[in-house]
Amino acid sequence: MPDTRTAVSEIVTGLGLYGFRDLAQALAARPRFITNVDDDVYDQLDEAFASGTHADVFRVAWANGQRFARSTDGLRGRPPWSVEWKGPHKPPAYEQIPADLRVDHVYLLSCKYGSKILQNASPANLFDRALSERRTSAVDWFDAVAPTSYGEFYTEVVAHTGLTGLPADPTELDRNHRERLRKALPGRWPAELREHWGLVAFEIARTSADRLLDNISAKGEREAFVWRLLRLQAAPYFVLGADLKNVPLHYRVTTPWDFRTRFALRSVDLWGEHAGQPLVRWRVDLHDRELDTDRVIEGHVEVRWSHGKFGGVPEAKIYLDTPHHDVAGYQPLDDGS
Repeated sequence: MPDTRTAVSEIVTGLGLYGFRDLAQALAARPRFITNVDDDVYDQLDEAFASGTHADVFRVAWANGQRFARSTDGLRGRPPWSVEWKGPHKPPAYEQIPADLRVDHVYLLSCKYGSKILQNASPANLFDRALSERRTSAVDWFDAVAPTSYGEFYTEVVAHTGLTGLPADPTELDRNHRERLRKALPGRWPAELREHWGLVAFEIARTSADRLLDNISAKGEREAFVWRLLRLQAAPYFVLGADLKNVPLHYRVTTPWDFRTRFALRSVDLWGEHAGQPLVRWRVDLHDRELDTDRVIEGHVEVRWSHGKFGGVPEAKIYLDTPHHDVAGYQPLDDGS
């Protein structure tokens, strides 16, 4: 069974496309024209709706579906011929377009609720390959960019915890070692380790930012990186959802062609920041030819262990700090009026 909140956000968006009088009527009808939604899933939705669970998600998803149905960028007031729900699945490879619904075999809809994360990546994919190639990486990024300071910090951590039987080199940690360390270090870093970790984290962040800048030194490389960063693809797709304050989001993600036609890239900047964990800030400066004004897109990257302190290899979570509807390349949907 899918996660209830996810099912609500995606399926109710699809129901909103069809012109039912209200959501209660749509749920009661249990329409079969949304493929891959069976009675078990409708039972799950009915139970959540009746109990008031995820009421805000029901409300916003329904409104977003209705907006797409009316929008001149969407269905323009006509009912769809088909709506396909992907449902819970594990794709065989990385999906370039994070679509949850496919409408009329053409429109791809991504339902995104309560998240500022643009994408998750391995640090090597982000900082060494500028998001150009996705492949599994078992590299301990902290050791790769700050081997001496990270190794010294690891030695201090082992001494602080009093654990025995751990390797002298953090790159030799196995799953059992990592689990023991993770359990020995719950919550915040102990006060005795906090300052040292802050210095190591800043070195990791600063070096990571410099590596990425070195890898996008040419203008064309920077431009292509921005396209990948914002998840622009050869075909447009749509994001329907809500921000962290549950304010509705509804926009079309344009293509690199659209982006280059309208915007002139001025600069891409990245820098490490003292933040208690490896944190890289990023900023994209553009000129909007259509409005004859300058635009800025800002965000940050958190580089952290995937499962708690020393738990798994580090991962890079890429966040968008600029409001979605203000991002160059994300075109807000009209309401069809």
